[in-house]
Amino acid sequence: MELYGRIRLRHLTCFVAVAHERHVGRAAERLHLSQPAVTKTINELELLAGMKLLDRGRHGAVPTAAGERFLDHAERVVQAFDTAVAGLAGAGESEHTTVRIGALPSAASVLLPEVLGELRAQHPELDVRLRTATNTELLAALRAGDVDVMIGRMSDPDTMAGLSFELLYAEALAFVVRPGHPLVGTRATFPAMCEYPLVVGVAGTVPRHHTDVLLRRHGLELPPGTVETLDVAVAAAYTRESDAVWVAPERVPGRDIADGRLARLPVDTVGTAETIGVIRSAAAASAIVDDVAALLRRAGHGTVGT
Repeated sequence: MELYGRIRLRHLTCFVAVAHERHVGRAAERLHLSQPAVTKTINELELLAGMKLLDRGRHGAVPTAAGERFLDHAERVVQAFDTAVAGLAGAGESEHTTVRIGALPSAASVLLPEVLGELRAQHPELDVRLRTATNTELLAALRAGDVDVMIGRMSDPDTMAGLSFELLYAEALAFVVRPGHPLVGTRATFPAMCEYPLVVGVAGTVPRHHTDVLLRRHGLELPPGTVETLDVAVAAAYTRESDAVWVAPERVPGRDIADGRLARLPVDTVGTAETIGVIRSAAAASAIVDDVAALLRRAGHGTVGT
């Protein structure tokens, strides 16, 4: 019980920063403190805890087993404090607040039109800065503090260190064409689809990886005339006006399919499902980010506006 009166918020803040950065120097830069000050604070925390919480060496700092257990609780405390402070600051400020949202282009086209409308209804004075990019670029921006919250895919454990992922939905690939396309109404095969130009994601993205794997499974490669793009609007327009076959996450062309402007081919894409979720950093915790995450959660489950 004595620990409750001796462990301070500064101990938790330093510990969380070092655990996230895996490096005392980078944590010090993030906290705008000197490296000796951070080291001293961590030493104090470990002395109070009576156990080693971080393995520190020339190559960085990694939480011990006890540190990993402690980290989950420490993150919650730091995030709750940051959220409370942000709420107080927001209540007393009259100037515009800005939230920076990062999103995969495919997820942005599915979720954000409705979410932005609901967000404006809740916060009429809120400025929104939207950034679309690849998952790797967005994760780097989130870790650097250049975006406050993102819609993306889970990455490897090292990249996700210090970040939280909340599942919104999972989706497989869809092969989509214009109504009246020669393949509509047929049992479209992969060789038959590759007789037409394909529209696919750019190299290095998960949908593109699944596309390549799917084609190789059938002994095929991307055909000549393939268009690689992250731009959903361009891909949709090109597909509507040509004989191209668009390979996209299945929710992306959903509105066009429902409106009869595109048609989905009955192609087996088992094994291409990928999760989409809200990714956040405790360092960017705020009441506004909580509201954005809640709206994305509702949109992911199809309940925005209901």
